[in-house]
Amino acid sequence: MSQTLIEKIAQKYAYGLSKGHEVLSGDYLSIQPAYIMTHDNTGAIIPKFKSIGATKLHNPRQVVHTLDHNVQDTSDKNLEKYKKIEEFSKNMGADFYPAGRGIGHQIMCEEGYAFPGTMVVASDSHSNMYGGLGCLGTPIVRTDAAAIWATGRTWWQVPPIAKVELKGKLAPHTTGKDVIIALCGFFNKDEVLNHAIEFTGEGVEALEINERLAIANMTTEWGALAGVFTIDAKTIDWLRKREEFISVRGLEGVNSDDDGRGEHPRINKQRIDQLESNILKADENAFYAKEILFDISTVEPFVSGPNTVKIMTSVSEIKKKKVKINKAYLVSCVNSRVSDLSEAAKIIKGKKVAEGVDFYIAAASSEVEEESRKKGDWNTLLEAGAKPLPPGCGPCIGLGTGLLEDGEVGISATNRNFKGRMGSPNAKAYLASPAVVAASAISGYIDYESAETLPEVKGSIKVNTKPSGKKTEVKILGGFQPKVKAEVVFCHQDNLNTDGIYPGKYTYIDDFTKEQQAEVVMENYDPQFKEIANDGDVLAGGFNFGTGSSREQAATALKYKGIRLVIAGSFNETYKRNALNNGFLLIESPELIKDLKQKYGSDKLTVKTSEIIDINFVNSQMVFMGKMYEIDPIGEAAQELLLVDGLENWVKNRIK
Repeated sequence: MSQTLIEKIAQKYAYGLSKGHEVLSGDYLSIQPAYIMTHDNTGAIIPKFKSIGATKLHNPRQVVHTLDHNVQDTSDKNLEKYKKIEEFSKNMGADFYPAGRGIGHQIMCEEGYAFPGTMVVASDSHSNMYGGLGCLGTPIVRTDAAAIWATGRTWWQVPPIAKVELKGKLAPHTTGKDVIIALCGFFNKDEVLNHAIEFTGEGVEALEINERLAIANMTTEWGALAGVFTIDAKTIDWLRKREEFISVRGLEGVNSDDDGRGEHPRINKQRIDQLESNILKADENAFYAKEILFDISTVEPFVSGPNTVKIMTSVSEIKKKKVKINKAYLVSCVNSRVSDLSEAAKIIKGKKVAEGVDFYIAAASSEVEEESRKKGDWNTLLEAGAKPLPPGCGPCIGLGTGLLEDGEVGISATNRNFKGRMGSPNAKAYLASPAVVAASAISGYIDYESAETLPEVKGSIKVNTKPSGKKTEVKILGGFQPKVKAEVVFCHQDNLNTDGIYPGKYTYIDDFTKEQQAEVVMENYDPQFKEIANDGDVLAGGFNFGTGSSREQAATALKYKGIRLVIAGSFNETYKRNALNNGFLLIESPELIKDLKQKYGSDKLTVKTSEIIDINFVNSQMVFMGKMYEIDPIGEAAQELLLVDGLENWVKNRIK
């Protein structure tokens, strides 16, 4: 059977597969990733780790801790938090990088944790960035992190996989950042929501690794769970140059250095040679849920916004409007590497930041800042009036110096411009490349002299139907119910958010009982839901069910209400993880939901269908009103979690 690159990597890191099982999209897997990175949220994961009875890391070499999010906060409280994380990390034998070393994602790339052809997870949404190096990077939640610390493993459902074929070459003065802004703005109808993306084509060959990292990073904003580039000669060349750099620089001083016997434990000649001789590639006939063709030669410098990545405007157009800015930012993990700072310095050299504009710069890592200083670029930016911030996160996530105030306009080389994320919700935030940010800081309005109008952006999408061949019967574990028959309750709403399912005002009431959760479930969506739905019912919802806040009670409240499981057209990924981590099953069936919408419409918020659905987990099929629907197999990894009522109990059973 043919596999995509992502399926092949997942196969390598799947644990306990039955003999001959080939991993495909939709499979529930027990995974043992090469590495897991946590940052400031390590402080919140530690008590979760201890509460499940764990006393040591299953594999200290698998765990990386970085301090990067709130590095500008030098209060006693934050410094004490950082001290506790450092002590825990060192006592446990993990690799630890202190505040000031840089943003965790950048460190993961610099130090070879994100290695081509491997799977790496992080409790942060921008772990997608590792895909720029051909590494399957994907986010997990804190409970998963604690599980990996304790057992080395968690679960993962292989998402639908989309292929994005890049055609052509970038026009002069256009960057990888412009490409991802264009992709987010051109395909802005959630086309790749909760997909994993593979980037292929001649256009990839023309992109430098730093540009690939920027694109992969922002596949998060595009809605994807991963964005992985093909591994090619440029990948190998980047690694070899990195190996040469490290041989001069020396080792980092972390615990894993001992494993290299004098060489770097992850980026060394032998490992690179092995990679080059056996590069992992997708099979020619691999199935992709969607195929996107995108001509990068039609991309010009763009900006996103304001306050959304789904709106793009060419700089050649917006500069005519002279949109005045108050702040400019060259910071964050997406666009603050050596080449980005160099590009900004070329534009700004010999000039001054416009009066009334604050221009903030922060390198992605201390190493980046040092290299930029050696090149003279850092000083060029400072001489122009840029205001330096320490290597790490900051205004990008609404922390520290330089946040947008009421009525202000900012242009940023970061990855997110959500309303209120970088300061006041009454401010406007635009995203752009480092070059456009630097040019705008000088002009005082959104500007770029090299922005030229190109032909209209060209792109197309093809949606494929998964071939329905004979499915292998799913092995059913002892105690797991192979079939479910239940009445269906239908809630038609698409994008039903977690506030609608479980009101935010109850989230932080720590002593709120299971019964109380059940009493208020769906209160903000439909107060009548609790009277309509009965114990043992199956809930059918719309598309992107459970979007919004990550509160796990939005899953547990339905469970405590007695809902047997939820079927939806699609689910928010965090909601999916919270549900299964709490022993609550979700099933995707877009075809069934479309049929229900057609039959019942949207006049009623909640419909008691009085119809029975018959779900067979052995053959991965459902029958409703005489029609059969295929579903993804509920494999052993998922069954195990459901049988023990969630991930925490699963972990406890393994560390006894």
